[in-house]
Amino acid sequence: MRKTLFASVAAGALLAAFAAAPASAVEDGKSDLAVLHGIPDLTVDVYVNGALTLDDFAPGDLAGPLSLDPGTYTVAITAADAADDSAPVLGPVDIDLEADMSYTAVAHLTEAGDPTVSLFANDISAADSGNGRLTVRHVAAAPAVDVLASGDALFEGLTNPNEVMADVPADTYSAAVALAGTTEPVLGPADVEVQEGVNTIVYAWGSAEDANLALAVHSVDLTMAAPDGVAAGTAGLADEQGAPIALLIAAALAIVAAAVAVRVAATRK
Repeated sequence: MRKTLFASVAAGALLAAFAAAPASAVEDGKSDLAVLHGIPDLTVDVYVNGALTLDDFAPGDLAGPLSLDPGTYTVAITAADAADDSAPVLGPVDIDLEADMSYTAVAHLTEAGDPTVSLFANDISAADSGNGRLTVRHVAAAPAVDVLASGDALFEGLTNPNEVMADVPADTYSAAVALAGTTEPVLGPADVEVQEGVNTIVYAWGSAEDANLALAVHSVDLTMAAPDGVAAGTAGLADEQGAPIALLIAAALAIVAAAVAVRVAATRK
């Protein structure tokens, strides 16, 4: 059964930017959903199950997170102030939400620059005491990048619309990035603070060709920290010698680095 999304939320409740404070934990039996507009230069309206739910949704805006019943929601994105959803610029697409999960739906560009929608599940599982979680998502029209630590590539070829994540000790870390297949940094080193008990989700969105790349950050509370001694980490990227930490933080800056390199190459030519 399809549910009505944002039924009890007025358009004025939309966030103009990502809040610094993390979202609260997911309510039992519910689904949390945030929506990010990551398509540059396009203000839109968002229809859900045929009803206008987000009016004049601007690039970089975030709606929610909202606590919803699990189910399937049909989303269509139209030009701003469209009469209805009969001529969408994107969609309609169905998104399936499961109970006790946190999600972010992102309207963004593919690597080739075509508009699309991606639904990401936000990992809110427990982390060790003293740790936070860092998630980096590439949702920009930009090429792949490598992540460097001490001049070596630790993570190669992060591409749109993929992500990397890991649990890391709460602290401030430094890293650098380079275009895929190279080892000379084009951005960084840069310092990033990781908070305890929070999944800090970094999005690189926009277009390298149009020189409007941007970073957005969305923070989500984790569940209660796991007891000391329980191993933490995701996809084999748990903290080891500090190197994967630098890898993940640097990935958040990767797409901006790609844009810088493209402009430098054009100038040299």
